[in-house]
Amino acid sequence: MPNFPIPIPEQEFVWTYARSGGPGGQNVNKVASKATLRWNVRTTNALIGAMRERFLKLVITRTTNEGELVLVSQRYRDQERNREDCLEKLAELLTQAATPPTPRFATKPTKASKRRRLAAKQHTSSVKAGRRAPRMDD
Repeated sequence: MPNFPIPIPEQEFVWTYARSGGPGGQNVNKVASKATLRWNVRTTNALIGAMRERFLKLVITRTTNEGELVLVSQRYRDQERNREDCLEKLAELLTQAATPPTPRFATKPTKASKRRRLAAKQHTSSVKAGRRAPRMDD
């Protein structure tokens, strides 16, 4: 069992198993080794507040309209290892959501970047000035 950053009751997980694609020899058509984990993120008490929002934003493509997270694993040939793989994926996602994003702070442009910007403006100005027709009073 992977190490979750927060405790989640096992009863909240709904597991389904199906026949897996890929290699497996004669065994592939007899054993349901593909594991699918479903976990309702909106109704769980394990996630609270900002962490729930960060987690939902992180897994938006993997959730149903009802807020149920769906993780699938068919990497291995046996059901138990695919089940562990799903739990590892969930632990990795929870770890990402558990760390709050670092706040951004405003920085000033450097002197060199200001010089480059002004030089580029001057260059553009001279190019456009060269396109104009000569003035008669000069």
